[in-house]
Amino acid sequence: MAIYALGDLVPSIHPTAFVHPQATVIGDVVIGAESSIWPQAVLRGDNGQIRIGARTSIQDGTVVHCGPTFPTIVGDDCVVGHLAHLEGCILENGCLVGSGSVVLHYAVIESGATVGANAVVGNRKRVPADALAVGVPAIIKENASSREVIEYSAKSYVENGRRFMNEMRLLD
Repeated sequence: MAIYALGDLVPSIHPTAFVHPQATVIGDVVIGAESSIWPQAVLRGDNGQIRIGARTSIQDGTVVHCGPTFPTIVGDDCVVGHLAHLEGCILENGCLVGSGSVVLHYAVIESGATVGANAVVGNRKRVPADALAVGVPAIIKENASSREVIEYSAKSYVENGRRFMNEMRLLD
């Protein structure tokens, strides 16, 4: 695995978390229990904190970054789709960020909310609980998210992470 300390900044990864060997984790990063970090995901805690809660998936090609005054905090039971970009934002518990989405500085995605695929949630924008954010820039559709879909997706990734921990092997 590409897990790096940066000076005194050392990642902390729960032993039940799955970090794919082709993911990169650098610096001040904490990854919670049963979370999964997939191929080509980059979590770069070089200039601030990155916190990934329990049972959260950070999928293939996602970039998670932060800054000295804007940590990136992702709660428990979240799903972050392929090729997303999280930069100094907060995802409360039970959120879904769709593939190709961007969530920027000081944005807050509240519990049960969904950021639709390819949406851009700009600086300091708040997506209310159970809302759906779609478009560029994102517009909010109240009560249009599905907690059931988020819960199902989060549980599926916990199971898939366990499967990969137990069954994945490199072939020559």
